[in-house]
Amino acid sequence: MAVSVSRDLSVSVTTDINSDKLTDKQQALRESIQKGEPKALGVSQIMIGLMVMSYSIPLLSTEFTEVVTFGVPWWSGLSFIAAGVVAIVMEKHSSMKSLGVCMVVTLVAILVSLLALIIYFIDLHNNPEAPCNHPLVPAMHDRQEYECNHQHYATVFSYGVKSSLLLFTIIQITISSTLSYILYKKRRSFGPYSVRQTGKYIKGEL
Repeated sequence: MAVSVSRDLSVSVTTDINSDKLTDKQQALRESIQKGEPKALGVSQIMIGLMVMSYSIPLLSTEFTEVVTFGVPWWSGLSFIAAGVVAIVMEKHSSMKSLGVCMVVTLVAILVSLLALIIYFIDLHNNPEAPCNHPLVPAMHDRQEYECNHQHYATVFSYGVKSSLLLFTIIQITISSTLSYILYKKRRSFGPYSVRQTGKYIKGEL
């Protein structure tokens, strides 16, 4: 909206087309983000982060391998939680700036997840389940039976926990990739207009 005063002191009010168009774009962006998709995915990221960190606690009582030594479940879980929190905050404060921040944090979470995934695979490869090969004496019914020692059960438990964490990490990569795609589409849809601090509206920035 613009106000102009003519020579005869009459006042006329005109509408700034660019301003109205920008306002409409910003409102459309808010409505699009507030549909709930980023928020739902953000909540999912937080839940997975909490599950990864809580599931990894029993590993502290087993033999320390690559996963525990490098603290993979903890720093990866924290990155998942951070990405989820940013996605939820973006839903409440919808703007192109918050959308861009959310995209960056989500992409970082994807990279962290990929790094964690590699370490999980290396750990599972280097630390397989210990075999149960301690024979009982004497053999019963002409068939040799075996008694599994504590190491066997410990490695089976550790292997199972790490496999679960690996699965959670794959799910996290899927969720973060989906969220990144949604944010990228929204940025392309609502990015043709921008406001500079000078108050001028220009096309091509936001």
